[in-house]
Amino acid sequence: MQEKYTQNPTFSTSFGLSTPVLFLIFNRPDTTKQVFSAIQKARPSRLYVAGDGPRAEQSNEDEICKITRSIATNVDWDCEVKTLFRDQNLGCRQAVSEAISWFFKNEPEGIILEDDCLPSESFFMFCQELLEQFRDDKKVGAICGFYSNEIDYKPSSSYFFSRYLRVWGWAGWRRTFEGYDSNIKSLIEKNNTWQSDIFNHKDVLLKKYFQQMFDRVLKSEIDTWDTQLQYLLWQKKQQVIVSSKNLIQNIGWTQGAHAQTKDHNHDLPTSEIGFPLTSPEIVERDVKADKEIELKSYQITKLSYLKSQLRKLVS
Repeated sequence: MQEKYTQNPTFSTSFGLSTPVLFLIFNRPDTTKQVFSAIQKARPSRLYVAGDGPRAEQSNEDEICKITRSIATNVDWDCEVKTLFRDQNLGCRQAVSEAISWFFKNEPEGIILEDDCLPSESFFMFCQELLEQFRDDKKVGAICGFYSNEIDYKPSSSYFFSRYLRVWGWAGWRRTFEGYDSNIKSLIEKNNTWQSDIFNHKDVLLKKYFQQMFDRVLKSEIDTWDTQLQYLLWQKKQQVIVSSKNLIQNIGWTQGAHAQTKDHNHDLPTSEIGFPLTSPEIVERDVKADKEIELKSYQITKLSYLKSQLRKLVS
Protein backbone atom coordinates (compact mmCIF):
# COMPACT_ATOMS: atom_id res chain seq x y z
CA MET A 1 0.00 0.00 0.00
CA GLN A 2 1.28 3.43 -0.92
CA GLU A 3 -0.17 6.57 0.62
CA LYS A 4 1.16 9.83 -0.73
CA TYR A 5 0.56 13.52 -0.13
CA THR A 6 1.43 16.26 -2.61
CA GLN A 7 0.72 19.95 -3.00
CA ASN A 8 0.34 21.68 -6.35
CA PRO A 9 0.71 25.43 -5.76
CA THR A 10 1.30 26.39 -9.39
CA PHE A 11 -2.23 27.19 -10.48
CA SER A 12 -4.86 29.49 -9.01
CA THR A 13 -8.58 28.84 -9.23
CA SER A 14 -11.36 30.95 -10.70
CA PHE A 15 -13.95 28.67 -9.10
CA GLY A 16 -12.91 26.39 -6.29
CA LEU A 17 -14.91 23.73 -4.50
CA SER A 18 -14.13 23.83 -0.79
CA THR A 19 -15.54 20.33 -0.20
CA PRO A 20 -12.97 17.54 -0.61
CA VAL A 21 -13.53 14.85 -3.24
CA LEU A 22 -12.65 11.16 -3.09
CA PHE A 23 -12.08 9.70 -6.56
CA LEU A 24 -12.22 5.89 -6.70
CA ILE A 25 -10.40 4.41 -9.70
CA PHE A 26 -9.08 1.08 -10.94
CA ASN A 27 -8.39 0.04 -14.54
CA ARG A 28 -10.57 2.22 -16.77
CA PRO A 29 -8.54 5.07 -18.26
CA ASP A 30 -11.31 6.12 -20.68
CA THR A 31 -14.06 6.61 -18.10
CA THR A 32 -11.56 7.92 -15.54
CA LYS A 33 -10.56 10.67 -17.96
CA GLN A 34 -14.17 11.77 -18.42
CA VAL A 35 -14.95 11.86 -14.71
CA PHE A 36 -11.64 13.56 -13.90
CA SER A 37 -12.48 16.28 -16.44
CA ALA A 38 -15.67 16.98 -14.48
CA ILE A 39 -13.71 17.12 -11.22
CA GLN A 40 -11.21 19.41 -12.90
CA LYS A 41 -13.97 21.89 -13.71
CA ALA A 42 -15.10 21.92 -10.07
CA ARG A 43 -11.49 22.44 -8.90
CA PRO A 44 -11.74 21.05 -5.37
CA SER A 45 -9.09 22.31 -2.99
CA ARG A 46 -8.46 18.76 -1.75
CA LEU A 47 -8.57 15.64 -3.90
CA TYR A 48 -8.18 12.08 -2.64
CA VAL A 49 -7.50 9.37 -5.22
CA ALA A 50 -7.70 5.68 -4.31
CA GLY A 51 -6.97 2.79 -6.64
CA ASP A 52 -7.01 -0.96 -6.19
CA GLY A 53 -3.99 -2.93 -7.37
CA PRO A 54 -3.82 -4.93 -10.60
CA ARG A 55 -5.04 -8.53 -10.72
CA ALA A 56 -2.18 -10.97 -11.20
CA GLU A 57 -4.12 -13.10 -13.67
CA GLN A 58 -4.92 -10.16 -15.97
CA SER A 59 -2.21 -9.46 -18.51
CA ASN A 60 -1.08 -5.82 -18.86
CA GLU A 61 -3.39 -4.66 -16.07
CA ASP A 62 -0.42 -3.31 -14.12
CA GLU A 63 0.33 -0.88 -16.96
CA ILE A 64 -3.36 0.02 -17.40
CA CYS A 65 -3.62 0.83 -13.68
CA LYS A 66 -0.54 3.05 -13.92
CA ILE A 67 -2.03 4.96 -16.85
CA THR A 68 -5.33 5.37 -15.01
CA ARG A 69 -3.58 6.67 -11.90
CA SER A 70 -1.63 9.15 -13.98
CA ILE A 71 -4.85 10.52 -15.46
CA ALA A 72 -6.56 10.83 -12.07
CA THR A 73 -3.69 12.77 -10.50
CA ASN A 74 -2.96 15.13 -13.39
CA VAL A 75 -4.01 18.14 -11.32
CA ASP A 76 -3.50 21.56 -12.94
CA TRP A 77 -5.11 23.71 -10.25
CA ASP A 78 -4.20 24.70 -6.71
CA CYS A 79 -5.04 21.48 -4.90
CA GLU A 80 -3.80 19.15 -2.20
CA VAL A 81 -3.68 15.62 -3.57
CA LYS A 82 -3.58 12.50 -1.44
CA THR A 83 -3.34 9.04 -2.95
CA LEU A 84 -3.94 5.53 -1.70
CA PHE A 85 -2.68 3.17 -4.39
CA ARG A 86 -2.61 -0.56 -3.71
CA ASP A 87 0.22 -2.75 -4.97
CA GLN A 88 -1.94 -5.88 -4.90
CA ASN A 89 -5.57 -6.40 -5.80
CA LEU A 90 -7.92 -6.41 -2.81
CA GLY A 91 -11.21 -6.63 -4.66
CA CYS A 92 -14.09 -4.18 -4.72
CA ARG A 93 -15.44 -4.81 -1.22
CA GLN A 94 -12.16 -4.31 0.63
CA ALA A 95 -10.49 -1.75 -1.61
CA VAL A 96 -13.43 0.64 -1.83
CA SER A 97 -14.59 0.37 1.78
CA GLU A 98 -11.05 0.91 3.09
CA ALA A 99 -10.62 3.88 0.76
CA ILE A 100 -13.79 5.50 2.07
CA SER A 101 -12.69 4.83 5.66
CA TRP A 102 -9.33 6.44 4.85
CA PHE A 103 -11.11 9.45 3.36
CA PHE A 104 -13.32 10.02 6.40
CA LYS A 105 -10.40 9.59 8.79
CA ASN A 106 -8.88 12.61 7.09
CA GLU A 107 -12.02 14.63 6.40
CA PRO A 108 -15.26 15.24 8.37
CA GLU A 109 -17.32 15.30 5.16
CA GLY A 110 -16.90 15.01 1.44
CA ILE A 111 -18.00 13.90 -2.02
CA ILE A 112 -17.36 10.38 -3.39
CA LEU A 113 -17.17 9.59 -7.10
CA GLU A 114 -16.28 6.33 -8.79
CA ASP A 115 -14.53 6.23 -12.14
CA ASP A 116 -17.72 5.47 -14.06
CA CYS A 117 -20.02 8.04 -12.45
CA LEU A 118 -20.01 11.14 -14.63
CA PRO A 119 -21.48 14.13 -12.77
CA SER A 120 -23.24 17.17 -14.13
CA GLU A 121 -21.65 20.52 -13.27
CA SER A 122 -24.22 21.34 -10.59
CA PHE A 123 -23.67 18.03 -8.74
CA PHE A 124 -20.74 19.40 -6.75
CA MET A 125 -22.45 22.53 -5.46
CA PHE A 126 -25.61 20.52 -4.77
CA CYS A 127 -23.61 18.24 -2.49
CA GLN A 128 -21.62 21.07 -0.91
CA GLU A 129 -24.69 23.09 0.05
CA LEU A 130 -26.52 20.11 1.56
CA LEU A 131 -23.46 18.82 3.40
CA GLU A 132 -23.38 22.16 5.18
CA GLN A 133 -27.15 22.40 5.68
CA PHE A 134 -27.49 18.93 7.26
CA ARG A 135 -24.07 18.80 8.92
CA ASP A 136 -25.56 18.46 12.40
CA ASP A 137 -28.73 16.57 11.50
CA LYS A 138 -28.17 12.95 12.46
CA LYS A 139 -31.46 11.91 10.89
CA VAL A 140 -29.73 12.27 7.51
CA GLY A 141 -27.08 9.74 6.46
CA ALA A 142 -26.07 10.56 2.87
CA ILE A 143 -26.67 12.76 -0.19
CA CYS A 144 -27.14 11.17 -3.61
CA GLY A 145 -27.00 12.69 -7.08
CA PHE A 146 -28.43 9.76 -9.08
CA TYR A 147 -32.19 9.80 -9.65
CA SER A 148 -33.29 7.52 -12.45
CA ASN A 149 -36.98 8.43 -12.28
CA GLU A 150 -36.89 12.12 -13.10
CA ILE A 151 -39.30 11.64 -16.02
CA ASP A 152 -41.73 9.46 -14.05
CA TYR A 153 -42.09 11.59 -10.93
CA LYS A 154 -40.92 15.12 -10.23
CA PRO A 155 -40.86 16.10 -6.54
CA SER A 156 -41.79 19.72 -5.87
CA SER A 157 -38.48 20.53 -4.13
CA SER A 158 -34.87 20.37 -5.35
CA TYR A 159 -34.42 17.11 -3.46
CA PHE A 160 -36.38 14.57 -1.50
CA PHE A 161 -35.79 12.17 1.36
CA SER A 162 -35.60 8.47 0.64
CA ARG A 163 -34.88 5.21 2.40
CA TYR A 164 -32.71 4.09 -0.51
CA LEU A 165 -28.99 4.74 -0.91
CA ARG A 166 -27.84 5.38 -4.49
CA VAL A 167 -24.02 5.37 -4.59
CA TRP A 168 -23.54 6.50 -8.18
CA GLY A 169 -22.21 9.87 -7.07
CA TRP A 170 -22.84 10.66 -3.43
CA ALA A 171 -21.66 12.63 -0.44
CA GLY A 172 -21.61 12.10 3.29
CA TRP A 173 -20.18 12.89 6.65
CA ARG A 174 -17.83 11.00 8.92
CA ARG A 175 -20.95 9.83 10.78
CA THR A 176 -22.17 8.15 7.57
CA PHE A 177 -19.45 5.52 7.81
CA GLU A 178 -19.31 5.23 11.60
CA GLY A 179 -20.13 1.63 12.51
CA TYR A 180 -19.51 0.38 8.97
CA ASP A 181 -18.25 -3.18 8.56
CA SER A 182 -17.56 -4.70 5.16
CA ASN A 183 -18.42 -8.04 6.77
CA ILE A 184 -22.21 -7.84 6.69
CA LYS A 185 -22.42 -10.76 9.13
CA SER A 186 -21.14 -8.49 11.89
CA LEU A 187 -23.77 -5.87 11.08
CA ILE A 188 -26.54 -8.47 11.06
CA GLU A 189 -25.43 -9.92 14.39
CA LYS A 190 -25.42 -6.46 15.92
CA ASN A 191 -28.94 -5.57 14.80
CA ASN A 192 -31.31 -7.44 12.49
CA THR A 193 -34.55 -5.50 12.90
CA TRP A 194 -34.45 -3.66 9.56
CA GLN A 195 -37.57 -5.38 8.21
CA SER A 196 -39.79 -4.01 10.97
CA ASP A 197 -37.88 -0.73 11.34
CA ILE A 198 -37.97 0.28 7.66
CA PHE A 199 -40.87 -1.57 6.05
CA ASN A 200 -44.48 -2.31 6.96
CA HIS A 201 -46.44 -5.55 6.76
CA LYS A 202 -47.52 -4.85 3.16
CA ASP A 203 -43.94 -4.62 1.87
CA VAL A 204 -43.53 -8.38 1.44
CA LEU A 205 -41.73 -8.26 -1.91
CA LEU A 206 -39.41 -5.47 -0.77
CA LYS A 207 -38.40 -7.46 2.30
CA LYS A 208 -37.74 -10.55 0.16
CA TYR A 209 -35.75 -8.51 -2.38
CA PHE A 210 -33.41 -6.99 0.15
CA GLN A 211 -33.15 -10.15 2.22
CA GLN A 212 -31.93 -11.97 -0.88
CA MET A 213 -29.44 -9.20 -1.54
CA PHE A 214 -28.09 -9.32 2.02
CA ASP A 215 -27.89 -13.12 1.82
CA ARG A 216 -25.87 -12.97 -1.40
CA VAL A 217 -23.39 -10.58 0.18
CA LEU A 218 -23.26 -12.76 3.31
CA LYS A 219 -22.42 -15.80 1.15
CA SER A 220 -19.78 -13.78 -0.77
CA GLU A 221 -21.69 -14.25 -4.01
CA ILE A 222 -21.26 -10.51 -4.64
CA ASP A 223 -17.99 -8.65 -4.09
CA THR A 224 -19.45 -5.31 -3.08
CA TRP A 225 -19.32 -2.65 -0.36
CA ASP A 226 -22.46 -0.55 -0.79
CA THR A 227 -25.05 -3.13 0.32
CA GLN A 228 -23.40 -3.09 3.74
CA LEU A 229 -23.71 0.70 3.88
CA GLN A 230 -27.40 0.50 3.01
CA TYR A 231 -27.85 -2.00 5.85
CA LEU A 232 -25.97 0.32 8.22
CA LEU A 233 -28.11 3.35 7.35
CA TRP A 234 -31.22 1.31 8.01
CA GLN A 235 -29.78 0.22 11.33
CA LYS A 236 -29.29 3.87 12.24
CA LYS A 237 -32.71 4.77 10.76
CA GLN A 238 -31.17 7.54 8.69
CA GLN A 239 -32.78 9.17 5.67
CA VAL A 240 -30.99 9.67 2.36
CA ILE A 241 -31.21 12.91 0.39
CA VAL A 242 -31.76 12.35 -3.35
CA SER A 243 -31.65 15.03 -6.02
CA SER A 244 -34.92 15.63 -7.86
CA LYS A 245 -32.86 15.97 -11.03
CA ASN A 246 -30.57 13.23 -12.28
CA LEU A 247 -27.06 14.61 -11.73
CA ILE A 248 -25.09 11.42 -12.51
CA GLN A 249 -24.65 9.37 -15.67
CA ASN A 250 -23.20 5.88 -15.26
CA ILE A 251 -20.85 5.29 -18.20
CA GLY A 252 -19.02 2.20 -17.00
CA TRP A 253 -21.17 -0.79 -17.82
CA THR A 254 -18.81 -2.21 -20.47
CA GLN A 255 -15.57 -2.70 -18.57
CA GLY A 256 -13.83 -2.83 -15.21
CA ALA A 257 -14.02 -5.00 -12.12
CA HIS A 258 -17.81 -5.07 -12.32
CA ALA A 259 -18.36 -5.20 -16.07
CA GLN A 260 -22.05 -5.76 -16.51
CA THR A 261 -24.86 -5.91 -18.99
CA LYS A 262 -26.27 -2.50 -19.78
CA ASP A 263 -29.64 -1.95 -18.13
CA HIS A 264 -32.24 0.81 -17.84
CA ASN A 265 -30.19 2.67 -15.20
CA HIS A 266 -27.08 3.12 -17.36
CA ASP A 267 -26.31 6.05 -19.65
CA LEU A 268 -29.29 8.08 -18.46
CA PRO A 269 -28.86 11.74 -19.40
CA THR A 270 -28.11 14.25 -16.67
CA SER A 271 -29.84 17.52 -15.88
CA GLU A 272 -28.65 20.65 -14.10
CA ILE A 273 -30.34 21.63 -10.88
CA GLY A 274 -31.26 25.23 -10.17
CA PHE A 275 -30.07 27.39 -7.28
CA PRO A 276 -31.00 28.42 -4.70
CA LEU A 277 -32.10 24.94 -3.73
CA THR A 278 -35.64 24.47 -2.46
CA SER A 279 -36.23 22.13 0.47
CA PRO A 280 -39.02 19.82 1.63
CA GLU A 281 -40.85 21.15 4.65
CA ILE A 282 -39.86 18.24 6.90
CA VAL A 283 -37.26 15.47 6.98
CA GLU A 284 -39.63 12.72 5.93
CA ARG A 285 -39.29 10.31 3.07
CA ASP A 286 -41.15 10.94 -0.16
CA VAL A 287 -43.30 7.82 -0.48
CA LYS A 288 -44.18 8.47 -4.14
CA ALA A 289 -40.55 8.93 -5.14
CA ASP A 290 -39.53 5.77 -3.32
CA LYS A 291 -42.32 3.85 -5.04
CA GLU A 292 -40.97 4.96 -8.43
CA ILE A 293 -37.48 3.83 -7.42
CA GLU A 294 -38.86 0.44 -6.36
CA LEU A 295 -40.86 -0.11 -9.53
CA LYS A 296 -38.72 1.52 -12.21
CA SER A 297 -35.16 1.41 -10.91
CA TYR A 298 -35.09 -1.74 -8.77
CA GLN A 299 -37.97 -3.25 -10.78
CA ILE A 300 -39.47 -4.90 -7.71
CA THR A 301 -42.79 -6.31 -8.89
CA LYS A 302 -44.67 -9.57 -8.43
CA LEU A 303 -43.72 -10.58 -11.96
CA SER A 304 -40.00 -9.90 -11.45
CA TYR A 305 -40.08 -11.86 -8.19
CA LEU A 306 -41.76 -14.86 -9.85
CA LYS A 307 -39.16 -14.75 -12.64
CA SER A 308 -36.31 -14.75 -10.13
CA GLN A 309 -37.82 -17.73 -8.30
CA LEU A 310 -38.22 -19.57 -11.61
CA ARG A 311 -34.58 -18.95 -12.49
CA LYS A 312 -33.58 -20.48 -9.16
CA LEU A 313 -35.62 -23.60 -9.87
CA VAL A 314 -34.08 -24.20 -13.30
CA SER A 315 -30.50 -23.33 -12.35
